[in-house]
Amino acid sequence: MEKIIMGILTNPVKCKLFLEIQKCGETTAKHLSETFSDIPPATLYRYLKRMTNDKVIKVVNQIQVRGALEKTYAVAIDLSEKFNDLLEKNSGEAYMQSFLQFILGFAELFQNYCKQDNINIAEDKSGFSLAPLYLTDDELETLVKKIREAIRPYDNNPSTKERKLHSIGVIISPPQNE
Repeated sequence: MEKIIMGILTNPVKCKLFLEIQKCGETTAKHLSETFSDIPPATLYRYLKRMTNDKVIKVVNQIQVRGALEKTYAVAIDLSEKFNDLLEKNSGEAYMQSFLQFILGFAELFQNYCKQDNINIAEDKSGFSLAPLYLTDDELETLVKKIREAIRPYDNNPSTKERKLHSIGVIISPPQNE
């Protein structure tokens, strides 16, 4: 299950769908399609089916609408509970596996972008950086809280022609022994 969860968190489309379903409590593919007009319908339904098969989301209702079956989806797992399980196990192996999946998800985003014709790195506002900082535990917690607060106002931005999907990842390395 850890691998499936990391697959959702590192895939921007699955992550958007999962978070929207979680936010709504229950929702339909129609709502998701209207909310995320940038996701082609075939991709949307493929991911919903995969996430249902992986038991990450579940169908909680089905009704017949003009000859088609409309399904209502809800989240089937407690993500915070799964993450707490990982922390409680304190397994370096599981932690490393989760980290690799996270990195590979980002690498796939960059690879797909770089394979496109006519990319414009500066105009597309893509980038990455590393900022080695000496921090106390309190300073680190404060910094992470500020980063979350800076991102939060944009959490519910709807997809529009002007808005492009960007995935912002934050990695905090374990402390380095000098």
